[in-house]
Amino acid sequence: MKTTILINCPDQSGIIRAVTTFIHTKGGNIVYLDQHVDKQAGVFFMRLECDFEDNSTLIDVLESEFASTLATPYQMQYEIHLQNVKPKMALLVSKYNHCLYDLLSRFHSGELVVEIPFIISNHIDLEPIAIQFDVPFYHIPVSKTTKETAEARQLELMQKYNVDFIVLARYMQIVTDKIIDHYPNNIINIHHSFLPAFAGAKPYHAAFERGVKIIGATSHYVTAELDAGPIIEQDVATVTHAHTIKDLMDKGRDLEKIVLARAVRLHVQRKTMVYNNKTVIFS
Repeated sequence: MKTTILINCPDQSGIIRAVTTFIHTKGGNIVYLDQHVDKQAGVFFMRLECDFEDNSTLIDVLESEFASTLATPYQMQYEIHLQNVKPKMALLVSKYNHCLYDLLSRFHSGELVVEIPFIISNHIDLEPIAIQFDVPFYHIPVSKTTKETAEARQLELMQKYNVDFIVLARYMQIVTDKIIDHYPNNIINIHHSFLPAFAGAKPYHAAFERGVKIIGATSHYVTAELDAGPIIEQDVATVTHAHTIKDLMDKGRDLEKIVLARAVRLHVQRKTMVYNNKTVIFS
């Protein structure tokens, strides 16, 4: 079974040799290796995909011997993921349906190798989509007076179903530390790339009035600072004076669902690493 290992540590000589030798001595075969050094920060990053002959032994070895033999002396932070374990992805939505439809379609076609235990929404509007794709739907209204209770209920569901990460598929509510602290670098959001130039309820109207020549979308991990988390994926499209506000909105929504899907795929494939509010994205 293929196993993915993500490593970051202070940069120093001999890391690759030490890790590859360890894997070889434990009966592993490395089928992919990529690495990056942040020269300015002095940090080494590496992603490996390995095949092991005996996966029952693998778990015990990587939880004990890897830590003592490599992680401690090299001051490593690391993650180990077995390919046969599908991550559980919770979807949070409001009223916009384009990102939800896109992710569920990719999931249904087998493009996204995840489990989706449920969809949560603060509105009832998108329940028919959940029914169409046979995914449990929970309507949890949110207001200023009920936000704390609502998030407690959301967190209860996430813990009950052992959710690994959360995707805000155009969820139009601010997620607070109550949930962020339980899922650091595991909550993915999508928004248009006009921020902060055209913040507010009608960014495309403001962009149209300004005569912008490009529009874009950004997907990032959620942090306590609003829309300022580590960026995973971005893309842009050109527009001209001939485009209407509706044209801008249509192009923007296309970008949003494509960029969000790319970000989710990178996360599911264990190709993202976060450091100092930035990401290292492996190919």
